[in-house]
Amino acid sequence: MYYVYIIYSSGTDRYYKGITQNVEKRVAEHNKGLSRYTKDKGPWELVYSKAAGDKSSALIEEKRLKRLNRQSIIKLMTESSENNQAQV
Repeated sequence: MYYVYIIYSSGTDRYYKGITQNVEKRVAEHNKGLSRYTKDKGPWELVYSKAAGDKSSALIEEKRLKRLNRQSIIKLMTESSENNQAQV
Protein backbone atom coordinates (compact mmCIF):
# COMPACT_ATOMS: atom_id res chain seq x y z
CA MET A 1 0.00 0.00 0.00
CA TYR A 2 1.24 3.47 -0.90
CA TYR A 3 0.21 6.78 0.59
CA VAL A 4 0.42 10.39 -0.51
CA TYR A 5 1.11 12.87 2.24
CA ILE A 6 1.56 16.54 2.95
CA ILE A 7 3.75 17.84 5.75
CA TYR A 8 3.99 21.42 6.98
CA SER A 9 6.74 23.42 8.67
CA SER A 10 5.46 26.35 10.71
CA GLY A 11 9.03 27.61 11.09
CA THR A 12 9.42 28.16 7.35
CA ASP A 13 5.70 28.24 6.45
CA ARG A 14 6.21 25.57 3.76
CA TYR A 15 4.33 22.51 2.60
CA TYR A 16 5.96 19.40 1.19
CA LYS A 17 4.12 16.65 -0.70
CA GLY A 18 5.35 13.11 -1.21
CA ILE A 19 4.57 9.39 -1.38
CA THR A 20 5.61 6.58 0.90
CA GLN A 21 4.66 3.13 2.13
CA ASN A 22 5.07 4.15 5.78
CA VAL A 23 3.87 7.66 6.61
CA GLU A 24 5.07 7.78 10.24
CA LYS A 25 8.56 6.58 9.32
CA ARG A 26 8.81 9.03 6.43
CA VAL A 27 7.79 12.04 8.55
CA ALA A 28 10.42 11.00 11.13
CA GLU A 29 13.01 10.90 8.33
CA HIS A 30 12.06 14.43 7.27
CA ASN A 31 12.46 15.62 10.86
CA LYS A 32 15.85 13.91 11.19
CA GLY A 33 17.13 15.79 8.13
CA LEU A 34 17.34 12.68 5.93
CA SER A 35 15.55 14.29 2.98
CA ARG A 36 17.53 16.73 0.85
CA TYR A 37 14.70 19.19 0.18
CA THR A 38 13.26 19.28 3.71
CA LYS A 39 16.58 19.20 5.57
CA ASP A 40 17.00 22.22 7.87
CA LYS A 41 13.49 23.48 7.08
CA GLY A 42 11.57 21.71 9.88
CA PRO A 43 10.24 20.69 12.23
CA TRP A 44 7.63 19.04 10.05
CA GLU A 45 4.15 17.91 11.02
CA LEU A 46 1.84 15.63 9.07
CA VAL A 47 -1.21 17.59 7.92
CA TYR A 48 -2.68 15.22 5.29
CA SER A 49 -2.37 11.62 4.17
CA LYS A 50 -4.41 9.42 1.88
CA ALA A 51 -4.11 5.79 0.81
CA ALA A 52 -3.42 5.55 -2.90
CA GLY A 53 -3.24 1.79 -3.43
CA ASP A 54 -0.37 1.05 -5.79
CA LYS A 55 2.73 3.11 -6.58
CA SER A 56 1.42 4.27 -9.95
CA SER A 57 -1.75 5.70 -8.40
CA ALA A 58 0.29 7.35 -5.66
CA LEU A 59 2.58 9.04 -8.18
CA ILE A 60 -0.40 10.36 -10.13
CA GLU A 61 -2.00 11.73 -6.95
CA GLU A 62 1.32 13.25 -5.80
CA LYS A 63 1.64 15.05 -9.13
CA ARG A 64 -1.90 16.42 -8.70
CA LEU A 65 -1.12 17.59 -5.15
CA LYS A 66 2.06 19.32 -6.28
CA ARG A 67 0.03 21.45 -8.71
CA LEU A 68 -2.24 22.77 -5.93
CA ASN A 69 -1.80 26.29 -4.64
CA ARG A 70 -1.73 27.10 -0.92
CA GLN A 71 -5.46 27.89 -0.77
CA SER A 72 -6.33 24.57 -2.40
CA ILE A 73 -4.07 22.67 0.02
CA ILE A 74 -5.78 24.29 3.01
CA LYS A 75 -9.21 23.46 1.54
CA LEU A 76 -8.13 19.83 0.99
CA MET A 77 -6.91 19.53 4.59
CA THR A 78 -10.12 21.10 5.93
CA GLU A 79 -12.33 18.75 3.90
CA SER A 80 -10.24 15.75 4.97
CA SER A 81 -10.51 16.77 8.62
CA GLU A 82 -14.29 17.22 8.37
CA ASN A 83 -14.67 13.80 6.70
CA ASN A 84 -12.62 12.12 9.43
CA GLN A 85 -14.70 13.78 12.17
CA ALA A 86 -17.95 12.73 10.48
CA GLN A 87 -16.81 9.08 10.46
CA VAL A 88 -16.19 9.01 14.25
